[in-house]
Amino acid sequence: MNTITLDVSSRQKTELIDITPEVQQRVAGAGFDNGICMVYVPHTTAAVTINESADPAVARDIIMVLNQIVPWKAGYRHMEGNSPAHVKAGLVGESVHVAVNSGDLQLGTWQGIFFCEFDGPRSRRVRLHLING
Repeated sequence: MNTITLDVSSRQKTELIDITPEVQQRVAGAGFDNGICMVYVPHTTAAVTINESADPAVARDIIMVLNQIVPWKAGYRHMEGNSPAHVKAGLVGESVHVAVNSGDLQLGTWQGIFFCEFDGPRSRRVRLHLING
């Protein structure tokens, strides 16, 4: 297994960042031909998801709904004040898997890989684990 670290910087408190081009570039640059690319976020207030990347309104809609489901003010007990970020990260998840064929991510026509920031702005890391197949 080969591991690559990707640095991501968010600019807003809650933000979905399309990291598909960077992931594709790193996979190709590693000379990885066929297998699985696991995209993993090692943070408790951030996540990763695959969703539509053609229309930026989709990412805005996802943020809107997550903010409705998990409001910033709701009597949380966590002392740091970022409980909603922890809950959102738990709902979305810390990893996704994408098949790789001939060095290309096998995403659907409209799909992209999104880093989900829920407690920004911050500098974060995303780990790409390349598993031969």
